[in-house]
Amino acid sequence: MVEKIIKPNLFILDVDGVLSTGQYLYDANGKQYKIFGPHDNEGLKLISNFIKIEFISADERGFKISKKRVEDMGFELSLINESERGNYFEKFKNDNLIFMGDSYTDSLIFDKVFYSIAPKNAVSYAVDKANFVTNLSAGEGAVFEACMHLKEKFFDV
Repeated sequence: MVEKIIKPNLFILDVDGVLSTGQYLYDANGKQYKIFGPHDNEGLKLISNFIKIEFISADERGFKISKKRVEDMGFELSLINESERGNYFEKFKNDNLIFMGDSYTDSLIFDKVFYSIAPKNAVSYAVDKANFVTNLSAGEGAVFEACMHLKEKFFDV
């Protein structure tokens, strides 16, 4: 009997605590800045010919900041608050979906997708449930490392 090989076709990443460090820099006017790493875009570009890539964020007040970074890399960002995440993921064929997240809410999605990834500094619930945990922290190359892992695991010929 031949084993069916599943090729994932969608990679969804949370922004805050995955693509960014998850830290917010405030001044008297409120949230002004987020910290993003320099290498993640390279990893995303390396796998973008093999898999569709999308980003989600629950950060309504910092959404414009995240949207600018994601669009600068050539991808799309959707505002999906944490209470809506379960319903959001229901619309996908989850046996072809990879999700990278860092929060408790994200960890609840991990059971519903084909493959899950957490940065090493994610909350323990996400780290414990993820199929793969990066050696690098969020905003410090975790997405690049995840992309290289996916490239080797699913897309190298």
